[in-house]
Amino acid sequence: MNSSVRNGNSCPKESEENGNNETSETRYPDGTVKLRNPHIELMDQDILYHIALGSESHDLVEMFGDVKFVCMGGTPKRMETFAHYIMKEIGYKLPTGTTLMDISQYSYRYSMYKVGPVISVSHGMGVPSIGILLHEMIKLMYHAKAKDPIFFRIGTCGGLGLEPGTVVISDDVVDGLGNHYYSVPILGKVVKRPAKLEKKLVRELKALATQDDPYDTTTGTTMCAEDFYEGQGRIDGAFCDYTEADKQDYLENLVRQGVKNIEMEAVPFAALTHQAGIKAAIVCVTLLNRLKGDQVAAPKEVMNEYQQRPQILVARYIKKYLQTKGRLCSLDGHGSIAVKSPRRFKLVQQESQTFE
Repeated sequence: MNSSVRNGNSCPKESEENGNNETSETRYPDGTVKLRNPHIELMDQDILYHIALGSESHDLVEMFGDVKFVCMGGTPKRMETFAHYIMKEIGYKLPTGTTLMDISQYSYRYSMYKVGPVISVSHGMGVPSIGILLHEMIKLMYHAKAKDPIFFRIGTCGGLGLEPGTVVISDDVVDGLGNHYYSVPILGKVVKRPAKLEKKLVRELKALATQDDPYDTTTGTTMCAEDFYEGQGRIDGAFCDYTEADKQDYLENLVRQGVKNIEMEAVPFAALTHQAGIKAAIVCVTLLNRLKGDQVAAPKEVMNEYQQRPQILVARYIKKYLQTKGRLCSLDGHGSIAVKSPRRFKLVQQESQTFE
């Protein structure tokens, strides 16, 4: 196999704020998303297998054209909870007799809910899972003609020198080797895509943390591991070839490098949104201090409360944005799937159910 390396040099030219989201490479003049894949426009239909949608089976402009925020987190239950929470926070009203619907229920892979201009979707665990979802969510924004969407990852993590329950807003991301890029083997060659987050968005989120919050909110570097156990220096996996002292030395060295937390999705999230010219931020809550142990021991009710904290901060941002734009007063929903072609609609359902 050819092991040569080529750098991803098609990234949008950067501004001082870590990415100009309105470059001609990533946006049309009206602000809608432009894909960096010329093949999509030539396809009869683009089936988004893993979220059970299609460009010709569904009227994606009608369904998602008003989307401004895409919020994603690991589990379906967490993102269903966030959907109900943001619905209350922004005053979104469903028609009488209707409930929030899992739009991607036929995929059996991810769960997705839409609350006015907000999508709440699960991304699963780890680099491959979130990578697949990001490709399809970016394509969804393109097909829907959504204008300048903002992506958020709302998650959990292990803290480094931080008390459990601390909220961490990532201002930089690295992989397990300290690299600031996402390495993807493509056609036998390794492509490196810069993993960057917009600093302005980080500052805006940090400014929304208040002294009344009964927990700390901080910013810092996030390490993205490709494994839960050995990849994060745990000693409680099925295998372990290092000592407790080795682990402590490693974690303390990460702290000296400015790493505040460890999770499993930050690098592809930052790299693919940056490649697409989409503003993005990562907000996680620490479930434990890894300098003091490897296993989460907090009671379930405490864990549930911790997981609400990133949701609260992101909801503050969304609510403030909508208030500034005067959009909180017109949030009545239709709560329906818009079908363009019943035949293609059935095909997409079948493809999504059987695609491996």
